[in-house]
Formats: sequence, C-alpha cells, structure tokens
Amino acid sequence: MAVITFGAFAFHPRLLTTVAAVAGIALTFFLGEWQSSRADYKQGLQDRQDALSLESVVSVGAAPLASDDILLRSVEVRGEFEPKYTVFVDNRLYQHQPGYHVATPLRIAGSKRYVLVNRGWVAAGRDRSLPVVETPAGEQLVKGTAVTYSEKFMELSTKVAEGNVWQNLVFERYRQATGLDLQPFVIQQDSAVDDGLKREWKRPDLGRNTHLAYAFQWYALSFAIFIYYLVTHVKRSPADQP
Repeated sequence: MAVITFGAFAFHPRLLTTVAAVAGIALTFFLGEWQSSRADYKQGLQDRQDALSLESVVSVGAAPLASDDILLRSVEVRGEFEPKYTVFVDNRLYQHQPGYHVATPLRIAGSKRYVLVNRGWVAAGRDRSLPVVETPAGEQLVKGTAVTYSEKFMELSTKVAEGNVWQNLVFERYRQATGLDLQPFVIQQDSAVDDGLKREWKRPDLGRNTHLAYAFQWYALSFAIFIYYLVTHVKRSPADQP
C-alpha cells in the first residue's frame, strides 16, 4: 500500500493490519451502538412504567389481552387459584436468603381462562426440600402489576423443569406443561394474603445503566484499536530523523 507523508511523519499502511483494524473498529463500534440502543429501549420501558403507575387499575377478565398493552400496568382480577399447577421458580433471593417465587394460576371468574400469579417469595429449606405453602381457597381478588413472563436466568442443564421446580418461567413451556388457556403475562401480586409469602417487590431494575457501561467499554475499545493502529503505522520520515 502507498506511503502517505504529512510533514515530518509518514503513514505506512499494511494491507493485513489495515483490514484487521477496520474490522475491529467496525465491530466494536457496532456493539457500542447496539448497547446504546438497548439502553434507550430500557429507558423507554422505565418511562412507560412511571407513566402507567399513574393510570387507573385495569380489570383482567376472560377476554384475551396483548402483553404489550398490559405490561407494567396495575391490574386486578377475580378468580380461584388452581394449586395443582403451582410451580416454584428456583434461585430467587430475598434479603440475601435463597428461596423460590411461588407461581399459581388463577382461573378467572366466569371463564375457563387463567392468569398466572407470582404470589411471592418463600425461603428454601436447608435440605432443599420444597416448603409447604398454603393456597387461599374460594374466589379471591388479586391485585398487582402485570409483568413479563420470565426473568430468565442461565439454564445449566437441559433438564430445566423437574416436577414443579423450575429454573425459569417461560410462557410457552408453562402453557404446554399445564394445557391451560393463559393470559400472556404474569400478575406480580401486591394484595395482602395470610399465606406466609413475602411480597416486598423492588422497583424493577431494567438494566439501563448496565447497557450504558457496556456501550462505553465497546466505544473505548474501538477508539483504542484506532489509536494503536495509528501509533504502529505512523513513523517519522527518514529525512527528518537525526
């Protein structure tokens, strides 16, 4: 490749290293842009949550609801719990103590449609035996927030559901396992019930700052590749060397 001179310096590009540098800069810049877009998306969700928290409560009935229309809204529903389909979502922490989220479907009053309710947290036994959790009988009024179906954790095994202990609560997997006609969201229960479960839900951390930190790292790496490329390819012209 041609040598480019400017003043007392000369730029000596080499084909292989130039292609590698361009590819590295393009890739890291693209990843930075992707992380930035994810941060913008999460900020949009946070803004949506703040706005919806001021709106009136949505009554969930038998009519199917789109998850995008109901997500993060305050909801209420009447119906009866079906405890035989309860699942314990493993590896959930409360005040640094391991335990489970207890999810039980509720048959919506006057219909055959269900909505899954995350009823709260219960501590895991020392021998990892499942705790005994009482389920309220009869028609219940459940109030809470509509949330996404899964807060997904890494699954270390292909055996991700053993009996009623699950690593992740995935809509299609749960629907197929139970055969229930389900609304496509989970109600994170806020209403108080004397069932021994903890319902001190934290404001969801949608991870915007994490995405921004990753974006900064990718942009910094892209800039570092560019600087390194210049440093290793720009030399003082031989005529100007002592």
